Amino acid sequence: MSKELETQAIQDQQDQNEIYQQRKEKLDSLIKEGKNPFEKTRFDKTHYSLDIIQQFEKLDGQKVKIAGRMITRRVMGKASFAHLQDNSGKIQIYVRADTPDIDYNEFKKWDIGDILGVSGKVFKTQKGEISIYAENIELLSKSLLPLPEKYHGLRDTDLRYRQRYLDLIANPEVKEAFVTRSKIITAIRQYLDSQGFLEVETPILNTIVGGASARPFETFHNTLGLKMYMRIAPELYLKRLIVGGFEKVYELGRMFRNEGMSVKHNPEFTMVELYAAYNDYNDMMVLTESIYSYVLDKLGFDKTITYNGEQINLSAPFRRLSMIDAVKEYAGIDFSKTEDIKRLRQEVQAKGVQTEADSWGELLYDAFDQLVESHLIQPVFITDYPLEVSPLAKKKPADPRLTERFEMFIGGREMANAYSELNDPIDQRARFIEQAQKRIEGDEEAHMNDEDFVTALEYGMPPTGGLGIGIDRLVMLLTDSPSIRDVILFPTMKPKRE
Repeated sequence: MSKELETQAIQDQQDQNEIYQQRKEKLDSLIKEGKNPFEKTRFDKTHYSLDIIQQFEKLDGQKVKIAGRMITRRVMGKASFAHLQDNSGKIQIYVRADTPDIDYNEFKKWDIGDILGVSGKVFKTQKGEISIYAENIELLSKSLLPLPEKYHGLRDTDLRYRQRYLDLIANPEVKEAFVTRSKIITAIRQYLDSQGFLEVETPILNTIVGGASARPFETFHNTLGLKMYMRIAPELYLKRLIVGGFEKVYELGRMFRNEGMSVKHNPEFTMVELYAAYNDYNDMMVLTESIYSYVLDKLGFDKTITYNGEQINLSAPFRRLSMIDAVKEYAGIDFSKTEDIKRLRQEVQAKGVQTEADSWGELLYDAFDQLVESHLIQPVFITDYPLEVSPLAKKKPADPRLTERFEMFIGGREMANAYSELNDPIDQRARFIEQAQKRIEGDEEAHMNDEDFVTALEYGMPPTGGLGIGIDRLVMLLTDSPSIRDVILFPTMKPKRE
């Protein structure tokens, strides 16, 4: 922090401390007078501000009761105007000194940020603003700290994420992204329920971590004396339910991955993961398109949206493109012509790929990851991933180097991941053993050997399609939000140094 910014920060803190002390003295005076606002337990509202504005013709001259935070006030002698902000928006109130049930001098002592309850009649001012002529006002809660920048807005993104409550007060339009998020989640549940899927809950604390390639968070169970892990995916539990006889299951919830943070990564994130017996990854592509279409229709979005300045067409069907063809199309490297690792490594490194891959499949994946992914702006299913990076997916019968797996990309980001699920217990055990060896060699993201899951497969799991869709990135897409922190109410933040 520069000396100038440091000086300003110190001055701001001193100003805030002074305001706090002044407001605390006002509160003390109220308490002495038997008017402690924090003793109020409820207020009988009849309307929200938006109701009154939208239904003015019906409510004109009628008595209403609203409550909200005072965000502006203009005192003009024996009359004042103020604005209250509630869950739906804001509305003006008009307060006169000669109103019998209002202590006007006390009202003038209240502060911006205080929460008020107002009773009065709806009317329109000479300037045409729909307002409430206050007949009674109650102080329901005292604000001891000033609103940011005297309510001119909160623009410090770090402060906005750390103190989301201030962000929501100062920038009420921020609420819209979270309202949209809630509606998206509701719509996904509605669609899956309508298709015969059953929502279930699986453990968040695991003794063996699996279902994805990621480094887990570790914890410890004191009573059991046991190291445990926060789940990185619910996959292996959900597939156990398919073994047990459920044919369509899903879980929508939080996952935890102890990895890097960026505009598209948060250590805890939300996704929906589902499994359908007797389906494959082609069925999962159709299901993904159907979920997206349902959400767009339910929330009233056009099929063409704007994200990061790009026009994106979400009309189904989305493009299908194999990983080999994608690398050939966008990077000019043809992995179908040769398995000569040395030659391929020279080609990809010549194009700037950083890789330590020692197999054809890993090299193909690194080339795709570094040379292709950012170009995938329009919706596309990238199919047929290498076996080495897909330990839970079925091999392609025509090419056992590859698997029946896809990831969907939009806006240069992965949005969904799906497999034709591996149900061969012998093959699964062999892949777990290979992954366990990678862990021994230092790969903290490799899968652990889940012998109980293999045992479940030995009882027989039907052919199954599985799909995971990232909720946070879907919300980012539909709200045109540049950072994942804009769509998570309380994103993970490094503690602020005092």
